[in-house]
Amino acid sequence: MQAIPCVLMRGGTSRGPVFLANHLPSNPALRDELLLKIMGSGHELEIDGIGGGSPQTSKVAIVSASSHPDADVDYLFVQVMVAQRRVDTAPNCGNMLCAIGPFAIEHGLVNATTPVTRVRIRNVNTNTLIDSEVLTPNGRVRYEGDTSIDGVPGTAAPIKLTFLDAAGAKTGRLLPTGQVRDRFDGVEVTCIDMAMPMVLMHAEALGKTGYETPAELDAD
Repeated sequence: MQAIPCVLMRGGTSRGPVFLANHLPSNPALRDELLLKIMGSGHELEIDGIGGGSPQTSKVAIVSASSHPDADVDYLFVQVMVAQRRVDTAPNCGNMLCAIGPFAIEHGLVNATTPVTRVRIRNVNTNTLIDSEVLTPNGRVRYEGDTSIDGVPGTAAPIKLTFLDAAGAKTGRLLPTGQVRDRFDGVEVTCIDMAMPMVLMHAEALGKTGYETPAELDAD
């Protein structure tokens, strides 16, 4: 058995292990294969791993000191597929991003200041910069608080994120098609690339209300 340190953390509505980059193989193919084993990918429950059996709980963050002049740490996000033995490192994940600041402080990559510590993060997936403000009274990360978000029970300390150059992160343009609205197969949509590319449309255009459960949407 191989011992690999990690910290299981929740960031926003996501959860997964956070690793220091030097604890994982530097070869991307070897690293990805190891992450598939660690998470238990290839089984819907990820029973032989630490993944949670859903996309929100099958995420990995890899952190290292950054060589970028405007960043303290580098953050590589890895989406580990649940049922498929496959990983995706193309997009950023703003939810897991919330865990990077506390992790960096706890591991000595950034010195804490009182009462708030600013951690400058470079997202390696999209080569964009984000400032993360972490509550650190008396120089220690505070995790308890009264901030709540939809999709997560309970409350915790807030993490404030400022995306410095998120527009056009993958396509180079805020509006990849050059238009605010497009129409595909009779459905009016907005294609927008802000931190990650998205297609926005009205639920009723698809015969939905917007209040369906994920299972109901996946079944359609």
